[in-house]
Amino acid sequence: MAENGTVVTEFILLGFHLSAELQMCLFFVFLVLYFITMVGNLGMIVLIQRDPRLHTPMYFFLCHLSFLDVCYSSVIVPQWLETLGTDKMAITYERCATQFFFFTLCASTECFLLAVMAYDRYVAVCNPLLYATAMTPQTCLGLVVGAYAGAMVNAVIRTGCTFSISFCKSNHVNFFFCDLPPLLKLACSDTKSRERVIYLLAFLVITTSISVVLISYVFIIQAILKIRTAGGKAKTFSTCASHMTAVALFFGTLIFIYLKDNMGKSLAEDKIVSVFYTVVIPLLNPMIYSLRNKEVKEALKKALNGLKVSQVD
Repeated sequence: MAENGTVVTEFILLGFHLSAELQMCLFFVFLVLYFITMVGNLGMIVLIQRDPRLHTPMYFFLCHLSFLDVCYSSVIVPQWLETLGTDKMAITYERCATQFFFFTLCASTECFLLAVMAYDRYVAVCNPLLYATAMTPQTCLGLVVGAYAGAMVNAVIRTGCTFSISFCKSNHVNFFFCDLPPLLKLACSDTKSRERVIYLLAFLVITTSISVVLISYVFIIQAILKIRTAGGKAKTFSTCASHMTAVALFFGTLIFIYLKDNMGKSLAEDKIVSVFYTVVIPLLNPMIYSLRNKEVKEALKKALNGLKVSQVD
């Protein structure tokens, strides 16, 4: 319901309050960043699928991480580009709920998948002789399906709790996409019980994933410290460095977001942080895994050489 008692059929995304010139500048900046994100992540998927040397559990999970980053970014950025480029700030109630659902699904799945990748690195470093039997294709597929299934449950409950609220204060969302905090500010009924469920689920998803990551890396670090040669330590650590960087960026941002109520951050800060995890992180992930990974760089070099040969022919 809106302020006049009518049913809310659309929301107005206010986004950033910018001049027309700065708005168009941001439109082109984020259009370029979105294009690079799509090329980087889709290119990573194609590279992994085409190169037999990358048909391993680690790259199977990385392929799904790239797929999630494509979806994650595509749920938010096109909507924002439409708003920046056309000044069309209205979004239907159904589209807002759909955006909220898929945003939650992608973010939750990425949490679980990063935890799965940490477990994969644990097995590879701490039990290398059992790696082939422990991380079979069936096991890897089961872990990925479990990540998507857990995220689906979270997304369904979170979306149901949020959009069963009566919106009556206004239909103006002071944000650039349909996110939880600005939507809750529009509620005209008591939302405390729903908020408890929503934040409890978020807490469980984040803490479960982080716990798996931390426990895995405690054992990994212990295994690395037992290696006698500095070269051996560096080589083993390098197999985990890319994943550790991705984990630090993603979970560091999430923790910052969910601690914001205790940190007194402004809404402008919330928007800046949201830009980071919806635009910057999906852009950085393929770069992190390609620039720091010898196998990916060799596969990319092979693919580019093959492309040059085909163009000459």
